Amino acid sequence: MSCTRLAWLETKVLETWQHKDDDMTESVVDSNTINIEIDGQTYEGRPGQMLIEVADAAGIPIPRFCYHKKLSVAANCRMCLVEVDQVAKPLPACATPINDGMKVFTKSPKAIQAQQGTLEFLLINHPLDCPICDQGGECPLQEVSMGYGRTESRYHEPKRSVESKDIGPLIATEMTRCIHCTLCVRFGDEIAGVREMGATGRGENVKIGTYIEHAIGSELSGNIIDLCPVGALTSKPFRFKARPWELINHEGVAPHDCVGSNIQIGTLRNRVLRVIPKENEEINEIWLSDRDRFSYEAVNGADRARYPMMNVDGAWHRVSWEEALEACVNRLQDVIGRYGAEQIGMLMSPNATLEEHYLAHLLMHGLGSSNVDSRIRQLDFSNEPSKDSVPWLGMPIAELEKLGAVLLVGSDISKEQPLLSNRIRKAVKNGAKVSILSAVKGEYRFDLFREMLASPKRMIDQLAAIIRVLLDTTGESIELGDLQQLVNASSPSQVHQDIAMSLKNSEHSAILLGPLALHHPRASVLRTLAGLVEKLSGAKVGILPHGANTTGAQLARNAVNGGNEMRKGLNARSMLEQGLAAYMVFDLEPEYDCSRPSTALTALADAEFVVVFSAFHSEAVQRYADLILPIAPFTENAGTLVNIEGRWQSFSAAVTPDDEVKQAWKVFRVLGNLFQLDGFGYVSSSDVLQEVRERLGNYRLDNTTDPFIGVNPTRMSDEPSVVRVDSIPIYRCDPVVRRAEHLQQTPEAQRPCVVTVNLATAERLEIEGKREVTLRCKGNKVTLPLQISERVADDCIHIPAASEQETLLPAAFDSIEIS
Repeated sequence: MSCTRLAWLETKVLETWQHKDDDMTESVVDSNTINIEIDGQTYEGRPGQMLIEVADAAGIPIPRFCYHKKLSVAANCRMCLVEVDQVAKPLPACATPINDGMKVFTKSPKAIQAQQGTLEFLLINHPLDCPICDQGGECPLQEVSMGYGRTESRYHEPKRSVESKDIGPLIATEMTRCIHCTLCVRFGDEIAGVREMGATGRGENVKIGTYIEHAIGSELSGNIIDLCPVGALTSKPFRFKARPWELINHEGVAPHDCVGSNIQIGTLRNRVLRVIPKENEEINEIWLSDRDRFSYEAVNGADRARYPMMNVDGAWHRVSWEEALEACVNRLQDVIGRYGAEQIGMLMSPNATLEEHYLAHLLMHGLGSSNVDSRIRQLDFSNEPSKDSVPWLGMPIAELEKLGAVLLVGSDISKEQPLLSNRIRKAVKNGAKVSILSAVKGEYRFDLFREMLASPKRMIDQLAAIIRVLLDTTGESIELGDLQQLVNASSPSQVHQDIAMSLKNSEHSAILLGPLALHHPRASVLRTLAGLVEKLSGAKVGILPHGANTTGAQLARNAVNGGNEMRKGLNARSMLEQGLAAYMVFDLEPEYDCSRPSTALTALADAEFVVVFSAFHSEAVQRYADLILPIAPFTENAGTLVNIEGRWQSFSAAVTPDDEVKQAWKVFRVLGNLFQLDGFGYVSSSDVLQEVRERLGNYRLDNTTDPFIGVNPTRMSDEPSVVRVDSIPIYRCDPVVRRAEHLQQTPEAQRPCVVTVNLATAERLEIEGKREVTLRCKGNKVTLPLQISERVADDCIHIPAASEQETLLPAAFDSIEIS
């Protein structure tokens, strides 16, 4: 091999494969370091490290296909063979532990001959279809072949051909290209927690595929596209759209959950064509959920709002921005003049940027109203966070995998925050005990230690029983206030004992409150009880909210308040239940996103003026809106998202919006100027961000609420006996995801809206054996299929949220008339 080709190969292999493993520097280094020699240079390593790890840390290129730093070692491609002194045959660097004094040669004739021979065998059955392969240009096999491959093939026999299977709408397969590295198999088993891919056959007859004919259903399935080294698995939405070298990659932040995964948005000719993960060990590692990877399709959809529209005498007309903003200002000033500014409310998306939240509060404050809220699914506001605290996870995201015990309260974390679920899965593999308390058992990707399924009114009793155990065990005495009677009346079982002791006896433990707990009609009681468990056990309390920027929304509120006493404007629930004269709806679809959709639609329909800021238009919006202002989605926007660990992450627009589509912060700026308010002279979103930082000053990430203020200690005896509980399907969580074409074709999105009850509840309601049931609520009637499952607690009827029938159904935690 020429020196030129070898030097080129070293550069390409390093670019493609070298990932400096942060775990090597973060973990405790053994005092007995090992010295080894690689290509004449001495390097240090830790006992148990493999050769390839030391080489990667030193920047020494070794070709490989089946090795990945996040997966177990398979050593089945044999591409990483190297020469080891005093060993007769070449050894795989990925599976050879280092020994003190070991001498390794990666560029010796023996090593290179072994690597060339291995590659020649791998290419025997590989098709020569690089010109039509989507992997071309970023293909490890292609690049290694340039360094170690022959100029012509010596194999003249017929090549193997493998039928490609349809494994779903997200991943395209060309299995003739497969070299059996098994990365996709190991990823499903070790990371995703769902072993959907496997190998059948032996020798060259091995086939990789699903065990049975079905689509892959994992929330992280798209990562096998990144792992596949040969183009056997590629992105279906991106298929044949562009070559990798044609794309311009822009750094961004995923806006669909509270993790804030780092992404790269690939664009060509001002159009988004794909999204891939950007490595950040502290947040998303090197993975990305399918929701974040494929949602970009919506921004190229036909139902984008491309220009302002105004309802004039019942007919919708396209108008200029000048006309739209002038009409908005005039109508709002008319409402203020006749009813007062307190009759204007703004409903914000929890996914809006920090700058958008801040300017929304600033604008409404300037108009004389404090009615701004993004907690659109929350029902209980009786115990608010203190004025200078900010709700968060309670720890850095990376520390989740170091926990020894976790209690998940009202959280289906595998669907709601798939990458946080992966962190907890790693903790479980290391021996952590994870328990749940919820009305519905989710599809968890890890083993559970203990399970407590309880109706909403019984969830409070379960936490009180855990407190009772901790009080009896520790002998401590703490102030319980009005909750004393509730705790004294509890009857702990062995399950409560086990959970309490797991939290108490673990060096690091946590209580994580998910959406069902945060949206609970007695959420203040649950939060207070969780705080008491924290005091008694040492477990940290954290929240897992539905939105992407819940922490940022609170920061924006605090910044506008300037550290003074919180202005008591109406919350989202009160705005809709009381009914206001005017509403501003920001990046929401109330028929899907609010806790009580029918109440929301009624309030909006009855209002005198409704302006909607949205990237999309729909018939539903046109039924209640008077003015639609087209704003940029996340790919065309600039701003900052604050994830649930409190990390500020700013991003810029990946593509330029259409002429009549505006970034929302600019719309707020112009509205502020048209209202002649001071302080709206921003030139860029960075100016807004800088002002937020200055006004916030020092703040603390803290889930503490004012103890016992507004806490209702009753056992919810006044609540209905059978209630609806819901969960937000992973691909129905926000307007962008709901419009992502290929995500909506997945088995998860195609699940029908069904009524699910357990057998005991079905027998009590006399509906066991029925195939469908009819639900009645407030004059509405809807018939849905019935499913019996023990994953639902007694006295609960589970119906997923954000369905097409949502406005006809009873709201979450309301009683249901069923027949």
